[in-house]
Amino acid sequence: MKRQNRPLVGVFWMVVTGLNFVAVTALVKHVGADVPAAQGAFLRYVLGLVFLIPMVRPILAARLTGRQMKLFAARGVVHTVAVILWFFAMARIPIADVTAMNYMSPVYITIGAALLLGERLPPRRMVAVGLALIGALIILRPGFREIDTGHFAMVFTAMGFAAGYLIAKQLSGEVSAAVIVGMLSVMVTIGLAPFAYAVWVPVSWADIGWLFLVACFATAGHYSMTLAFAAAPLTVTQPVTFLQLVWAVILGAVVFSEPVDGWVVLGGAVILGSVSFISWREAVAKRAITPAVHQTKV
Repeated sequence: MKRQNRPLVGVFWMVVTGLNFVAVTALVKHVGADVPAAQGAFLRYVLGLVFLIPMVRPILAARLTGRQMKLFAARGVVHTVAVILWFFAMARIPIADVTAMNYMSPVYITIGAALLLGERLPPRRMVAVGLALIGALIILRPGFREIDTGHFAMVFTAMGFAAGYLIAKQLSGEVSAAVIVGMLSVMVTIGLAPFAYAVWVPVSWADIGWLFLVACFATAGHYSMTLAFAAAPLTVTQPVTFLQLVWAVILGAVVFSEPVDGWVVLGGAVILGSVSFISWREAVAKRAITPAVHQTKV
């Protein structure tokens, strides 16, 4: 089969991707406040280093330049902060809120590509970006609900993941995907270490086991996402990511007794609709800046 001509296969793998990332959020939510955000994030990345073994050889063979190392370091910094904030938010606000607000990352990437990379932002795409921002306001509803620190954390989380993706985009034409993924894990693990040390508390073997599962599901999610992209175009797989919000709402209500907030679902739908439109316009223009929602994940 040729690449990107199997839409049903692409949809299937994107559904699997969503389930993997919902499992990630559920496990992090389960660990909750038992482990400080920075320490939990550090343990997730340390335990996940086992999956980097196949990437060691490509990284060593890449002969990275000083400029490339600086870009990898910069990506590591922004991703480190974003991951800490994501773990922080997961312990404080409903899973559905975290999931819906993370949909904003591709929108920030579109804005950043226009401001920093000189990408064009035609009127229709500007309207889509505006609608996405309205979707975020629907979720937050300032003045009509209490906005938790976790919500503010998610705003900056999405921005951090967006910045990291834009840096990776600069490197994508220079080094292989294995090098980009491997270097991110290495840099984030190093970046998280001092933050984890500063808040370190004794951790149970059970929590270590849960965080290892987080690493497993995150790795599986990124792999299944790669299979989805190989089978179908982004315009086919992007809308499927809305199912993750549906599952997050169900999971939060059934497992964690979180109230179902219809406004969060509506806001998430508006954001994802805008992201899907932007992706479709880029496909028509044969460009590739806006990523799938799952490409901006831990």
